[in-house]
Amino acid sequence: MLTFCPECGCVLQVEAGDQCMRFSCSACPYVCPITSTISSRIYPKLKDIDDVLGGPGAWENAQITDERCPLCAHERAYFMQLQTRSADEPMTIFYRCADNSCAHRWKE
Repeated sequence: MLTFCPECGCVLQVEAGDQCMRFSCSACPYVCPITSTISSRIYPKLKDIDDVLGGPGAWENAQITDERCPLCAHERAYFMQLQTRSADEPMTIFYRCADNSCAHRWKE
């Protein structure tokens, strides 16, 4: 957790004080004693795979190929290719089972 100096706006550093730990600014004389436990947790919200692929309508215009579904063994699947890493890496192929009752998604 970053804490900033209210005087000059620089990042405060934690250092040992006379009786307790304290925040101190390296640019100005500001000092603030730490009197209680300080903690902070931020849990990022992960995107669903459909959001990454373009939303719920992304599979409507997808091409179909002969690829076996690992879940139901159906012989056909829709596929899309997306560049998910840097340009010198190969494209990632996303599949969706063509059997609408299964609709299992996987990637290669």
